[in-house]
Amino acid sequence: MKRIFLFVLTNLAVMLVISITLRLLGVDRVLDQSGAINFNALLVMSLVVGFSGSIISLLMSKWSAKRMVNAQVITTPSDPTERWLVETVRRQALAAGIGMPEVAIYDAPDVNAFATGWNKNNALVAVSTGLLHNMGRDETEAVLAHEISHVANGDMVTLALIQGVVNTFVFFFAKLFGLFIDSLLRKDGEERGPGIGSFIAEMVAQVVLGVLASIIVMWFSRQREFRADAGGAELAGREKMIAALERLKINHEQASLPKEMAASGISGGAGMARLFMTHPPLEERIAALRAGR
Repeated sequence: MKRIFLFVLTNLAVMLVISITLRLLGVDRVLDQSGAINFNALLVMSLVVGFSGSIISLLMSKWSAKRMVNAQVITTPSDPTERWLVETVRRQALAAGIGMPEVAIYDAPDVNAFATGWNKNNALVAVSTGLLHNMGRDETEAVLAHEISHVANGDMVTLALIQGVVNTFVFFFAKLFGLFIDSLLRKDGEERGPGIGSFIAEMVAQVVLGVLASIIVMWFSRQREFRADAGGAELAGREKMIAALERLKINHEQASLPKEMAASGISGGAGMARLFMTHPPLEERIAALRAGR
């Protein structure tokens, strides 16, 4: 799936940068002349900042993901494995009705793969060298089909919309918290207006609320994994998809992926608390496939 942790972290960073920029430019004022909060202005600003963060993160997703794992895009296949990878992705993309994604390999011993990109016709599918060394072609075909299904389902666009809504609420309530702290710190008779105390409080609140709000994004990610498994089963075959997931149970360690990316590949993050997992446990995914869901 679209590298969820990387997307969320990039999104949070973009939001903080936008917030700081607005403060420095002095255009983040949401108080009217009487010193009361203009909630309409605050909501509009929250929408702009929130969706700017998610959209910029979406547009950067393929570029940043390739650099995070140093993925090498296959432009001209140099061996039978690369030719097979490109042709398999081409065939699956055609069957799924999407444009041909870029195909890349990144050097890592773990068994993993990911897909990302800002639209269905401008995507990237990357696999680790560990996956190529530890999976047979039937299993690898199923993993590729799973990633192609993520692209065909438009998961990253939907994720960006959900993240935009979440961002809006995060910015809105963080701004209110900052103004509340400012009112506590302001001395009697002092002119009302956000000071350094409210700014710091607002930034801290954005980080804390952003982390908590990511629970919603992670829940969405887990639901999309079941759908991508079902799509992978349609493209490659149910038994191949089940076999690939069973192989992942054996090779689930992901020590070589950067921490931000480790839970974003196909096999998920086994060591994370359930609420912050981007992928459901493999046992649940296998059971869903066997039950025909």
